[in-house]
Amino acid sequence: MLEAAGVRLDLTGTEPFLPAAQLDALAPRVAEAARGLATGTCAGNEFLGWLDLPSRIDEAALAACEAAAARARADAEACVVVGIGGSYLGARAVLDALPPVPGDGVPLLFAGTGLCAAGLDRVLATIADRDFRVCVISKSGTTVEPAVAFRVLRQELRRRYGDKGAAARITAVTDAQRGALRQLATTEGWETFVVPDDIGGRFSVLTPVGLVPLAIAGVDVRGLVAGARAMQEACAGEGLRDNPAHLYAAVRYQLYTQGFTTEVMSSFHSGLHNLQEWWKQLFGESEGKQGQGIFPASTVFTTDLHSLGQYLQDGRRCLQETFLCARHTVPGLVVPSDPGADADGLGYLAGRSFDEINWIAFEATRQAHIQGGVPCQALSVDAVTPRTVGALLYMFEKAVGIGGLLLGLNPFDQPGVEAYKLEMFKRLGRPA
Repeated sequence: MLEAAGVRLDLTGTEPFLPAAQLDALAPRVAEAARGLATGTCAGNEFLGWLDLPSRIDEAALAACEAAAARARADAEACVVVGIGGSYLGARAVLDALPPVPGDGVPLLFAGTGLCAAGLDRVLATIADRDFRVCVISKSGTTVEPAVAFRVLRQELRRRYGDKGAAARITAVTDAQRGALRQLATTEGWETFVVPDDIGGRFSVLTPVGLVPLAIAGVDVRGLVAGARAMQEACAGEGLRDNPAHLYAAVRYQLYTQGFTTEVMSSFHSGLHNLQEWWKQLFGESEGKQGQGIFPASTVFTTDLHSLGQYLQDGRRCLQETFLCARHTVPGLVVPSDPGADADGLGYLAGRSFDEINWIAFEATRQAHIQGGVPCQALSVDAVTPRTVGALLYMFEKAVGIGGLLLGLNPFDQPGVEAYKLEMFKRLGRPA
């Protein structure tokens, strides 16, 4: 068991499949990958700004996010965040993971995450009788999904508040100098924040891309950054056994070489669903290249044990599993006694907390899957807080950098993402 920054990594579920000597033999390659990141000599070195970002976020940057949040609280009952992929997934992951703090922020809605008309219509219906703001996030301003959604929302702002009033209700998080959104923001006089040039979208949650909307929502962004900073320090060395990011990356890579080519991240906390979605983008875009990479999938238990449980237990043995668990969520919620109505036979659970029962379900599931031939890592925290979420975000970012380099890939580009766009533009008749 390795613990760092409030996160515990337990490898006991991989030991029947991965001898310690085999894992330790990877240590020199892991150290080499870590040096490549630290010295900026690895593939994709132009996108390493995330590596020391937590320690570089200063008081001025945090205060600017909090000032934007204060302005939003003063005049809005909702804020629509417009973005796709890394431009929204990080913020949504953090927001959904954390317990709500009533009255501390402005509710967030998300648009531009796809081209589904029904989804955008639901957002418009929600803000129909509410004062609202828009936070549009795009480095270029030309990505189709957020750009067309922003057109609709900006039109609605102008209809309600006029051109000047609309401009006062738009915050743009975009490139410092270039791009269509930067040009429009400068012309219209919108409040702006900068997306750093050396940080790719899926690594951007601790930049204004994530921190601005999260501050607006009332999230403790200082705690989030503090947790990431603590994990950055814990992951700074070149070692294997004392570094959670390196250890996680090495285990999953070695299992991959043994034929465990799909990694299922399984959580027992429904609020972590979008953190799992963020994880899938982070690892899928970073490693899925040149016919290589671990396929990232996710489940939320115990719900999915009643749908995918059979496959996980008995299907093709190409699966490795990473559990993501919180020991305590709502300790005060217990199973009540119901004298005289024990037809369900569950009276023996009366007085026990849902957290206790859920944790036992995790332990039982892990053991069953190990016995069924699935190697299992387990990541756990005592509670889901801004600090522990920040620590997890950084640990995964560092791990995917190491993992991609172990595969011999550039973890920081995504050349395959353009394929669908080119075909879609052709079919839509985009001018040449």
